[in-house]
This record gives sequence, structure tokens and C-alpha cells, in this order.
Amino acid sequence: MRYAITVKKIVETTGVRMSGPIPLPTKKLMVPCRKSPDGEGSPTWDHWEMRIHKRLIDLEADERALRQLMRIPIPKDVHIEIVLKG
Repeated sequence: MRYAITVKKIVETTGVRMSGPIPLPTKKLMVPCRKSPDGEGSPTWDHWEMRIHKRLIDLEADERALRQLMRIPIPKDVHIEIVLKG
């Protein structure tokens, strides 16, 4: 979410039109695994859950705004997909 806030600040300073960040549905991945490593005993399970949160940001950016957006340091756990429309 911090990355989206940084993008919003850049958009406000450059005066680019923006809609978002729009939260998309959260994807939940469930992984059940056995507690016992050897497989003996009663079947007890741990349930692990990973949640994937996505945000959509729509920009009508000019060249100056795109350069500033490319300079933002991106955390390791953030994946960005850029789609350019002509």
C-alpha cells in the first residue's frame, strides 16, 4: 500500500489525471500440511493461508510523470505490471 501512496504523491505533484488505487478482490491460497513429519500417529493438520492483495491504478501520464514513477524504489514483495495504451 505504501507504493500506491507514493504513486499518488507523484501524480499530485505532476498534475496527471489518476483513478485509483482500486482494490481488487483478495486471492486466498490455502495449504494444508501434516504436523507429523513421519506420517504416523493421528492425522493432525496445520492450515497455512497466503493472501494476495492487488491494486489497480489508472494513469493518463506524460513522459515526465513516467520518469518519476520509474525512479521509485520497488520493494521485493511488490510486483508491478505496466500496460501502455496508444
